[in-house]
Amino acid sequence: MVGPATAIDRFVRDNPAEAAERLRILLRDDAQNAEGWRLLGQALRAMGEDEEASEAELSAIRTSAFDRDMIAIAQAMNAGDLPQAEGLLRARLKAQPFDVAAIRLMAELAGRIGRLRDAEVLLRRALELAPGFTAARGNLATVLYRQNRFAEAAETLDALADAGDVDPANRNLRAATLGRIGDYDEALRIYEDLIPAFPEHPKLLMSYGHALKTVGRQDESIAAYRRAIAVKPDLGEVWWSLANLKTVRFGDDDVAAMEDALAGEPAPEDRLHLHFALGKAYADSGKAEESFRHYAAANALRKDEVRHDPAAVEGQVDEVIATFTPEFVAERAGWGDPSPDPIFIVGLPRAGSTLIEQILSCHSQIEGTMELPDLPAMVRRETQAQGTSARHWPTVAASLDRETLARLGAEFIERTRVQRKSGRPFFIDKLPNNWSYAGLIHLMLPNAKIIDARRHPLDCCFSNFRQHFAMGQGFTYDLEHIGRYYADYVRAMDHYDRVLPGRIHRVIHEELLDDPETVVRDMLEYLGLPFEEACLDFHRSSRPVRTASSEQVRRPINRDGVDQWHAFDAWLGPLRDALGDLPETYASRVG
Repeated sequence: MVGPATAIDRFVRDNPAEAAERLRILLRDDAQNAEGWRLLGQALRAMGEDEEASEAELSAIRTSAFDRDMIAIAQAMNAGDLPQAEGLLRARLKAQPFDVAAIRLMAELAGRIGRLRDAEVLLRRALELAPGFTAARGNLATVLYRQNRFAEAAETLDALADAGDVDPANRNLRAATLGRIGDYDEALRIYEDLIPAFPEHPKLLMSYGHALKTVGRQDESIAAYRRAIAVKPDLGEVWWSLANLKTVRFGDDDVAAMEDALAGEPAPEDRLHLHFALGKAYADSGKAEESFRHYAAANALRKDEVRHDPAAVEGQVDEVIATFTPEFVAERAGWGDPSPDPIFIVGLPRAGSTLIEQILSCHSQIEGTMELPDLPAMVRRETQAQGTSARHWPTVAASLDRETLARLGAEFIERTRVQRKSGRPFFIDKLPNNWSYAGLIHLMLPNAKIIDARRHPLDCCFSNFRQHFAMGQGFTYDLEHIGRYYADYVRAMDHYDRVLPGRIHRVIHEELLDDPETVVRDMLEYLGLPFEEACLDFHRSSRPVRTASSEQVRRPINRDGVDQWHAFDAWLGPLRDALGDLPETYASRVG
């Protein structure tokens, strides 16, 4: 059975029984022959012997790990020498294109450098060649999760669970994925099954705390976070998770523990989180200077990583204004998908959008979901297809015809269906950054509703400076950048008010706090829905809340967050300069 790979594969395909018999004889004498095991798996699968085929395929993968070339590749990967690893992998796959272990390593390499689509294609090829390769299936779920394709990731992980997979990493990922699609009961069951087996795993305890927080079990959430801190006192993200509950106040012992952890040269990510948590701790105790020092240190660390470009946001708004002329809008009236289901709540983070969502989700016809990633993902895909970036979406949108816009609107409805659990006719997408795409929302979904959540700019912007976001808010790490972002957001909304009067409904946060019933009635009138008293009793709702305001919206209307910037005014000069007159005019810019 020596000869070109194509000839051998053809023989196995055409004569699987004979090939299997010969290969078994070969492997009795040479059990480390990875190619022999692969071919045996191919022959057995052709014969319908899937279980034995899977065993043969996995034997091929296991034995290839001892190959000298594969050891060199693994060493390069472990050392972080990705160019070296890539060169070795390309040579390996040129010589052995069916080497499933090498294909999986190439997928891992692609994932490390952010080529997630390439990684997905490679992993699917590996699974096509070896359907029982559970490690590759777990990797595929991770790649899908990182692409915000949570429903597909959940299906992949469900298949692993159904096949009896008990790998803790896969189960942990499954719990996280279920949380992203709103199945918290099952996610909590997985965590509660894993924790007794790994009681000293701080990040597992932290993830459990996150899930408990989301469903409103605050005391248990705090206990989980505290257990994680007891295991790893310098795990900064746990300290920040406690601070991020907003309703938790740190004691002197907590502050001392965080300062000790910070002095112990923690990892960069832990240092960042510790600074944010200490900023909250000192603010709560009235020590504004110490608080601002820590907030400034935390933001400086992140700013260097994200490298936000405020000119890019300004340019995008310029492009919106140039594209969305009255004529442009009139020519496309009625285009898109007619579904009225979505209610988009847009604006800046920390502007009160979670409170609005909580109020509206108490209405019998509205379901609250989360900050959905689908619209930005669709924008990235469509703009990349035209060879440009998401910031240039207005120019790309101008090139889309009626059929394409209708297809995109229908796709959004279908993509978000996994988040809808209640059967209510309307649902909320509260991703604040969707203000950037308000014009595209109008084109894709002309009957969708858009609510602009707006808060006093100094309160809102400084609240963003004090908040560490996991991703997607690169403008929040510099006071000037935050002010410019707020100004560009208002500039865009002003333009939409002129060319699409009445299309976007504005809710001023301070007005909602002062007169909730009037503001809620006005919102529901805009949505075309009758008033329901339950909307004013929003704090009694037990629905999961997945944002930093989760505990705040479980309390009645209050003004605790108003004017918190005053204590820090001495350090807010760059923010004030960037905002101009907006602190005086932000609430009056309507129409």
